[in-house]
Amino acid sequence: MNVEYINPFIEATKTVIKDTTGYDSNVGKVFLRDSSSFSTSEVVVVIGLTGDMVGQVFISMDRKNVLNISSAMVKAISGQEFTEIDPMCISAVSELSNMILGNATTMLFKRGLLINISPPSIISGKNLFISNKLKTLCIPINITNESTIEINVSTEEISKA
Repeated sequence: MNVEYINPFIEATKTVIKDTTGYDSNVGKVFLRDSSSFSTSEVVVVIGLTGDMVGQVFISMDRKNVLNISSAMVKAISGQEFTEIDPMCISAVSELSNMILGNATTMLFKRGLLINISPPSIISGKNLFISNKLKTLCIPINITNESTIEINVSTEEISKA
């Protein structure tokens, strides 16, 4: 993955987290996963990318983070706090992910890349294992509520001939 394409994912994540939850965030140490297969947290949002860049983005977080983030997103509107992962909680996390990728692809478009995103898919469970054919860049985003979201970007740029 071209290094200049990392910043849109970072900027979009930090902006959307701040706008939707009020939480500040910072970037942890970005790293390339050793293999194309890896274990991940309890909840993963998968969004596919097509166009000038193809692949998937896996946004992963543990159960506690899902509850905290989804509660922060809806608290101002409904006053609701989540104690269990239910369909409304999943919907909030799905929308957060969709907003992150929508913002990131808009920034990439401004850099000359036309990218379409798929609707988010949610996978949850214990001991999740992801395998794909592309190398995965992991961007840990540390949030002020002492949680971390991992933005795992598995993409490749399609050459424009």
